[in-house]
Amino acid sequence: MARGRVSLQELVRRRTRAGLVARSAERELFRGNFDTAPEDGRHRFLFHVHGTAGVGKTRLVKEFEHLAREQGALTAYVNETSGSVPEVLESVCRQFALRGHRLKDLERMLATHRERRHEAETAALAALDPAPDGAPSTGGMALARAGLAGLGLVPGVAPFTAVLDPAQLAHGADRLRSVLAARFRSHEDVRLVLDPASVLTPVLTDELDAVASDVPWIVLLLDTYERTGPFLDAWLHDLLTTDRYGALPDTVVVVTAGQHPADPARWGTFADFMTSLPLQPFTEAEARGLLAERGVTAEPVVAEALRLTGGLPVLLSTIAGTRPAGPEDVTDPSATAVERFLKWEQDPGRRFAALAGALPRLLDADVFAVAADCDRDRAEELYAWVETLPFADRLGGRIRYHDIVRAPMLRLQRGRSPRGWADGHGRLAQAFRRWREQTESGRDTGTLWLDETWCELRLGELYHRLCAAGPTAVSDTLRDLVDACDQGEALAARWVRVLEDAGRDAGAPGVSAWGDRLSAALASGGTRAVLDTLLDWAGHTPLPVPGRLPVRRGGDEPSTTPGGGVPAGPPDFPGDPVGADPMLWDLDLAGAPADVDWMSQEQARLTTPADVTLPAPLLARIHRDRALAHAARGDHAFAVTELSGALALTPDDARTLALRGEYLRALGLHAEAVADLEQATALDPADAYAWASLGAARLTLGHPEGARTALDHALALRPDYTWALVRRARVARELGDPEGRLAALDRAVAAEPDSAWAHCERGDALRAADRDREALAAYDRALALDPGYASAYASRGVAHHRLGHLDEALADLDRALELNPSYAWARERRDAVVQHRDG
Repeated sequence: MARGRVSLQELVRRRTRAGLVARSAERELFRGNFDTAPEDGRHRFLFHVHGTAGVGKTRLVKEFEHLAREQGALTAYVNETSGSVPEVLESVCRQFALRGHRLKDLERMLATHRERRHEAETAALAALDPAPDGAPSTGGMALARAGLAGLGLVPGVAPFTAVLDPAQLAHGADRLRSVLAARFRSHEDVRLVLDPASVLTPVLTDELDAVASDVPWIVLLLDTYERTGPFLDAWLHDLLTTDRYGALPDTVVVVTAGQHPADPARWGTFADFMTSLPLQPFTEAEARGLLAERGVTAEPVVAEALRLTGGLPVLLSTIAGTRPAGPEDVTDPSATAVERFLKWEQDPGRRFAALAGALPRLLDADVFAVAADCDRDRAEELYAWVETLPFADRLGGRIRYHDIVRAPMLRLQRGRSPRGWADGHGRLAQAFRRWREQTESGRDTGTLWLDETWCELRLGELYHRLCAAGPTAVSDTLRDLVDACDQGEALAARWVRVLEDAGRDAGAPGVSAWGDRLSAALASGGTRAVLDTLLDWAGHTPLPVPGRLPVRRGGDEPSTTPGGGVPAGPPDFPGDPVGADPMLWDLDLAGAPADVDWMSQEQARLTTPADVTLPAPLLARIHRDRALAHAARGDHAFAVTELSGALALTPDDARTLALRGEYLRALGLHAEAVADLEQATALDPADAYAWASLGAARLTLGHPEGARTALDHALALRPDYTWALVRRARVARELGDPEGRLAALDRAVAAEPDSAWAHCERGDALRAADRDREALAAYDRALALDPGYASAYASRGVAHHRLGHLDEALADLDRALELNPSYAWARERRDAVVQHRDG
């Protein structure tokens, strides 16, 4: 650059660093660490910065990054914009690549992780979602993630783990393991989905070891640790203190920064290798130094600044930026920082830009251009100036106003011009909506929730609609929240937070009430409590979650019949009868005290914002999600109760009728099931699921011809519908059509070759046709897919017996009884083998 001029960006960095005239002890301690060799006992591998908001943690961490780069270090800075270990590693990869050091193996593994996780969720839906076709249902995704949670999927907590007992989670996990093991090419792929850190981190350590030969130091800076620590802290401890992930180069230094001290229970034994840096407000000497650096030296002015700021760096910087001439110019910055700033800055364009920049929660050049409502060139000029403001904290490529300054800026704009406030947020909402729709173009809507860019844009759109008091903003946010609950607590928390933020920033008590109570619900009971709270507020008090209810068997084949039960692998949806006392399903409160419902509804009435009404379809959807959760734990009676609540709100919803019909069938109430399912098929003749369930119910009622008609409808709509094909085979058995039975099962295993259940049913059909050797091969395949399938062992034992293989028959029947000691059919068959052997 001519005449030795420096860049604008470098000037910004220099001015930002000028605010660090204090913290000299912390800066020197960190810088001096690079002068000690790693094997020196004085060297530290971890620095933990902690202190209250506004005390300057982020600025000090940024200064640490600058000091590290001065020593030739390769650095990466991560904050709360990364929500999991894989996302942190992706951020590290991007930043290292910008510095000329690509972690190619880790980049490839991260790409594979994204692909495999998507495949796993698809497989989970196929295994657990009773809606077999079309886009993933809300409850189906919830159940899929619940099953994945049972397998230990990281990150996130499945939304319905609170309602699923450990035994049910373990059962779902077992079912999914066989699906994932069959779907993925290697055990490594399964681990990449179930425990990504265990696969990705060893690759990271190998990559860092290779990079260490090119750079003297590697420094990882993890900011906003109060938010990232919950998923990073245990991982970081294992990375630094154990051999679980392999050997780290000794030139790695880690910096963490958050509001809380390090957990002594976890980090206590690492004390000799780490330094804790508690940050307090500036001492008087440090505060005077900062003010003097900014040209504020007059004693009356300095004294007043010290009195009002309490030594908080961000407030001191704000006052210094106003260049006060006398103590009368120094007013409380937490309340009047805006007025003081505007008094000093005479350029009306800049004054407006400073205020406009406060409207979004995060700023980049594009967002700022919309907020400032000016042409692009002028917006870029103003944004470059806004970046230099002392309260504009840098977050990667974006900036965020410090809360202490942003809050009064927002209050000023709301009070001065309510219409201008609404117009500004309206413009921003429209821009975020436009950007969001651009990201959606040509994409499967089911994948959008996994896209961080889409989530950020949708949250930005909702935040500004809420601030502008859009007429449907709260309802739309709550509808999104139900979807977010399907993705786990971490994402649901972001949707709750947008209500909290908008309610606070817009001074909207109703929105704040939603945010506060939903936040408390999420903290106390996870996403299930969030959905319960939504129902409470609408006067739909959720039923208490019952324990296991008495089992009522229906007219379907009992689970002890070979091939008749639900295998441990891919489930027999819509499912065999395993339900509860049918008399409970139409009660409002089964077993609850009479006053519980009144008390809950009264509390909901007192706390619900009066200006928001939850739409009936949203409430019905929540009831459906709860029904799916109850069904997953085997409580079909309560599932029916929830679906009845949904139908009271949306009586002509074909999918809800189909689900209730299926759960009534599972309870053994086949006549009632047929009524619901016939209505569902009349409303939606293209629903293969409803037709298939109707066929199963008709068969149990002794109407095989009607069952065949319904199942043929299902298969005409979906020829590869495995569940319907197996049921069609059972109809053929009842009609005395062995060829038709076997033909249907041949189609079933061709459509779903990894279905242990279909292979076992096919084995039964072959055995019934006296083709025992072929039956053995079918049972072998079923057990290869699901080694815990008791029915397949029992059926194979019978086939061995028919072929005269008595030892093999006893071994298989013993294994079936080991897996299911109450398996009466297997015990009868074993007794027959023993009698045959002993004469």
